[in-house]
Amino acid sequence: MSSTPCSPRWTRPPRSSRPRRRPGTDVALLSPPRAREERGGPTTLELEAPRYRAGRARPAWVSIPLRFLVPALIVAAWWIGSATGAIPEEILAGPPAVWRAFTELYQTGQLVDFSIASFKRAAVGVFFGVLIGLALGVLSGLSSLGEELIDSTMQINRAIPFLALVPLFIAWFGIDETFKVLLIAVATVGPMYAYTYLGVRNVDRKMVEAAQSFGLRGWRLVFGAILPAALPGVLMALRICLSISITGLIAAEQVGTREGIGYLVTLAQEYNRTDYMVLCVVLYAVLGLIFDGIVRVIEKFAMPWRGQVAVR
Repeated sequence: MSSTPCSPRWTRPPRSSRPRRRPGTDVALLSPPRAREERGGPTTLELEAPRYRAGRARPAWVSIPLRFLVPALIVAAWWIGSATGAIPEEILAGPPAVWRAFTELYQTGQLVDFSIASFKRAAVGVFFGVLIGLALGVLSGLSSLGEELIDSTMQINRAIPFLALVPLFIAWFGIDETFKVLLIAVATVGPMYAYTYLGVRNVDRKMVEAAQSFGLRGWRLVFGAILPAALPGVLMALRICLSISITGLIAAEQVGTREGIGYLVTLAQEYNRTDYMVLCVVLYAVLGLIFDGIVRVIEKFAMPWRGQVAVR
């Protein structure tokens, strides 16, 4: 008896192994969006561009007054307190007296000369402090050897108040411009180093590896990939350095100078002129606004995407 081979037969899979669909669920909902419309053609998937959900920026005629709203309210309260006698002139001169002191110094030409002299000292000191702090922060952030050699010294520098170095700097460098510039530079090198080091260490390693795959090495990698990624921290450090430079400028101009806003403060203190004292405070505030405006302009051109993050 000859045996014939059995032909293969298709067997139905058991019911438990087949995918189940919940009752009431439409199969069309499980298919791609394009397949819902075109049942006869090939199944394609079309992605829609996401909507831009950031709010519109306020117009300039609204944004600029809002920036000066709180200072204007403070000046108004100061003016009202001086006019009503609630704030004596011996304690705090009123806005009219400060304005008279301003016009007096402006007519003599001393106001412009003193302001330019202070601005030059602060700018030169900040330039050297920022440059040194930036270089040390990059070296310490990129290399473990650089961190071991630099970080401990910079932490010591940050812990020492720079005002305590004034007598030593006078003994070492005299009371000329070198002393003033170096004091401002020492005051600003610490914050720039700390923020640059933190920004470099927070750069994504995958981004660095991608830049290296495109052939970036050495200083090209630093200036082309690492520093742009650490730019938010660097600009924040620059803003802090500019603010600290004003404090260093006040301390530097108290010694051995014949021009500058600090020298004007010394004269006002000797003659008990509260109007000149308040005027010097206003001048320092204006100098701080100029520095902050410079940083904002740099941020606008270097990081144009930062404005889209804020909730309007």
